[in-house]
Amino acid sequence: MAVGIALGLCLGKPLGILLFAWLAIRTGVAALPRGVRWRQLLGVACLAGIGFTMSLFIANLAFADEKMHELSKMGIMAASLLSGLLGWGVLAFGSKTPRHNPSAGGQ
Repeated sequence: MAVGIALGLCLGKPLGILLFAWLAIRTGVAALPRGVRWRQLLGVACLAGIGFTMSLFIANLAFADEKMHELSKMGIMAASLLSGLLGWGVLAFGSKTPRHNPSAGGQ
C-alpha cells in the first residue's frame, strides 16, 4: 500500500500536471511562459509530489486500522522526500545551459 501511495505522488501527480499543461498549451488555452522549458515544468511537477498535508488528511479519513494508517504515513513521507529530491535534481541539473568557457580555446 505504501508503494502505491508513493507511486501516486511521485509519478501520478507529475504526469497529471504535465498532461494537462500540454493539453492547455496544445489547445491554445495557455502558453508556456517565455524562457520556460518543458524540463523546468517537469521539475516543478515533480515538486508537486511533496504535497503531503492533504495526503495525510485523506489517509487519516481512509484508514481506520492503525497499521494501515502508519503504512500510509510512511509511503507519503517517502514519496515527499523522493519528489523533493527529483524536483531539485531536474531543476538544478537538467535546466542548466552550457556556458561559454573562454579559456577552453576556440571561438
